[in-house]
Amino acid sequence: MMSKRENLLSLYRRAGYEEAPLGMHLCPSLEEEFARRYPGKTDYLEEFGAPYRIIYDPGFAWNFDEIWRIPERGVDWHDFYPNGFKHAVKFDGWGVAHEDNPNSEHMTQFHHPLKDIDSIEELEAYPWPDFANMDFSYLPGKVDEIHSKGLAVFVWAECTIWETAWYLRSMDELFVDMAMENEKAVWLLDKITDLACLRARKFAEAGVDILGLGDDIGMQQAIMMSTDMYREWLLPRLAKVIATAKEAKPDILVSYHSCGFITPFIDDLIGIGVDILNPIQPECMDFSELHAEFGDRISFSGTLGTQTLFPHGTPEEVRAEVFRNLETAGKKGGLFCCPTHMLEPEVPWENIEAYVQAVRDFSTP
Repeated sequence: MMSKRENLLSLYRRAGYEEAPLGMHLCPSLEEEFARRYPGKTDYLEEFGAPYRIIYDPGFAWNFDEIWRIPERGVDWHDFYPNGFKHAVKFDGWGVAHEDNPNSEHMTQFHHPLKDIDSIEELEAYPWPDFANMDFSYLPGKVDEIHSKGLAVFVWAECTIWETAWYLRSMDELFVDMAMENEKAVWLLDKITDLACLRARKFAEAGVDILGLGDDIGMQQAIMMSTDMYREWLLPRLAKVIATAKEAKPDILVSYHSCGFITPFIDDLIGIGVDILNPIQPECMDFSELHAEFGDRISFSGTLGTQTLFPHGTPEEVRAEVFRNLETAGKKGGLFCCPTHMLEPEVPWENIEAYVQAVRDFSTP
């Protein structure tokens, strides 16, 4: 019998599996609902039997809990925002300001510290996170601890290049820089890529199983930029990060996250070594069509819609979609069937329980 880790990795390698895995990410209010329904339980992944645990990249823009791992730079980030803020604000490890959004439970309004720069010299002078001198000695122990429980290690290192770059520069300014072949875009993207490579190597050397990279490059019904622009500016840099990780650990699996419609990019992503595509939003792409075209070359994670199915569907519809997608993937695997994004406050708890039960029932002979 396989451990949960072995089962998940076998599924992702399309080599068969013994039980369908499950996983999810609950918003704070649903975490509170879990605590009410499961008194004394503190870890819903453990309670529901998820086969992985997450280690967050300190360079992930939303990882506010581990900014302390990045060597101190002695910066007052408020100096980069002379107009100030209307609501409470916190700064990520890159110096991007995240201002509280009164209309959202967990999303923030970004402010961009490099929006008004005019020169390479200003980029060079920016207080970049010093990952080269960060103490990564904690990683092997965390990996070993998770492995000792028979679980896989997933490193959340999304916002790998494109998103971190536009968080800093602003999307409008960065798109203009790229369209004009401006040297500032070259310098900025190269800098972020080099820092991503450094961290990717550290994670791979520590023995992680799955490196979760990603940048949102899709919109609801269209790609965010042309394939030519993507291939010129982002694909080679992502390829460099993946090659760095696989040089250090050849059997590491690389997961790539992008919201939205990204079908035109999938062949390119396969070509540079992406092993798993996430989240396959059913509102944007049809899983059965993607599986028919790409399922022999890449695996998938997600497919259960958090825009439609989970908040607005019935438990019976959730169950039917789980069975439909797992049956499409077949006995060799290739699909970790799970919600496409964080489950939000409007999701009925009964739909979460229906998902958990459906996965368990599918695995029962």
